[in-house]
Amino acid sequence: MSELPQRQTDIGPPHYEKFLHPVIKKNYGKWKYHEILTPGSMVHVSETGDKIYTIRVASPRLLSTNTIREMADIATKHCGGYLRFTTRNNVEFFVDEEGKIAPLIKELQDKGYMVGGIGPRISNVVHTQGWIHCHSAATDASGLVKAIMDDLSEYFTTKELANRVRIAVACCVNMCGAVHCSDIALVGVHKTPPRIDDENVKNFCEVPSTIASCPTSAISPDPSKKSVKIKLEKCMYCGNCYSVCPAMPISDPDNDGVAIVVGGKVANLRSAPTFSKLAVPWLPNNPPRWPEVTDAVKKILNAYIAGAKKHERVGEWIGRIGWEKFFQETALPFTIQHVDDFTFARETFRTTAAFKWT
Repeated sequence: MSELPQRQTDIGPPHYEKFLHPVIKKNYGKWKYHEILTPGSMVHVSETGDKIYTIRVASPRLLSTNTIREMADIATKHCGGYLRFTTRNNVEFFVDEEGKIAPLIKELQDKGYMVGGIGPRISNVVHTQGWIHCHSAATDASGLVKAIMDDLSEYFTTKELANRVRIAVACCVNMCGAVHCSDIALVGVHKTPPRIDDENVKNFCEVPSTIASCPTSAISPDPSKKSVKIKLEKCMYCGNCYSVCPAMPISDPDNDGVAIVVGGKVANLRSAPTFSKLAVPWLPNNPPRWPEVTDAVKKILNAYIAGAKKHERVGEWIGRIGWEKFFQETALPFTIQHVDDFTFARETFRTTAAFKWT
């Protein structure tokens, strides 16, 4: 019996091999080394001697179809149609000859794309949906990213840092973004609990599902109103209940704001991967430029630039100088929200895969 032909379906993505550049596919697993050529370009060299050149540009992540079509046209013209999006929403174009780099970069820059982000620099800012889409957002992620990158773009295009600095923005503490593992990260925070519309809870919501949606078990039934109630001391203002029950809105224009966390990273070079820790508990939403937030980010980055040793990530710099010195150097206030009672957590909650020699 002959094999049936592969059936094309819409279930799951196509296999990634279909989209690999021919040079990458030919040399898969055979790369010898790579070198950074400019802030926005690098070369990978294979054991066979083949080379592939990467040109990186920033993107706002939330892209129009016109922009995507323009990127595709540029890739078709210069790269044989090959490009990719990185996990931080950079767009990388591939060419197989060094002479193709300059014309590609010229066209990208002529069309307003920002080339850079390779090496010890700020990479593209990874972020969540924000007000443009997410119903539980406490801030606008894409607006914040625009304001931040306008001020820090030179650290993407030209200027070098002690090491790479990864910035992330999440519009609420459910945190679809990578704020838990980024050097400097912003997260939208609600300061007030959900408001319960008892009349509509019984019309719009399944009470068992609403109760189950709460990660801290703060919600319980309220039979007298055929609704639910919230134990305020347990509520962490995540807004997860609103996702399953529209009659429990949490957004509050006066009290929603932005917290800043620092020191996270995924890499295990020099030190183990680490989670971010609180630097600023709350700053107001002041769109469209968020001056208080961008000022605090620049204070942290400038202190890091002034004090970090070569190759140190933000968290490693803080670990060396200590948190007391961090707050002095950044001129950020230390508040009650910074106090951590879990003094045993360092040894008990170790989640690193690195060896600890005793």
